Amino acid sequence: MATGERIRRFRKRLGMTQRYLGQLLGFPASSADVRMAQYESEDRNPKTDLTAQMASIFGVSPHAIAVPDIDSYVGLMHTLFTLEDRYGFRVEEADGDVCLRVNFRENPQAAEIHRMLYEWQAVANALRKGEITREAYDQWRYNFPDGDTTRRWVKVPSQRLMDDLAAGLQEHADDDHE
Repeated sequence: MATGERIRRFRKRLGMTQRYLGQLLGFPASSADVRMAQYESEDRNPKTDLTAQMASIFGVSPHAIAVPDIDSYVGLMHTLFTLEDRYGFRVEEADGDVCLRVNFRENPQAAEIHRMLYEWQAVANALRKGEITREAYDQWRYNFPDGDTTRRWVKVPSQRLMDDLAAGLQEHADDDHE
């Protein structure tokens, strides 16, 4: 999720207009809405001090607004929070381990990422079982999605799951055409 989308999300969450937020940030009333529209549409990127001001107004960390740097732990966490917001990822415990789960039944937008995660799991399992080499695994990862043109690693765990997945994909396709 880009910075502009994050700004819009937090602004709307508080029921603010672009003009009102812009005025809180110190922009003149005559251009406050235009300036905020530029940030939300990604025509302009807010500087660090402006991002900090917005974060203070929204009551969030500046990390929640800026596009996260996934090379830092905090940035990675904010990336995961965005996945929760956008695709319904959930953090859960399974067998004493913390895991992420995506449920496309609750969030139709998650159907495609769900399918891709199953592909990844299948290829990773093939590596663990010695069916493919680390080089083949890396080739698949670094060329995804092109590296899986045959889809020979995709395993169908159950017909019910595939029926649910097909229904979710159809709902997603129907949403795209509306």
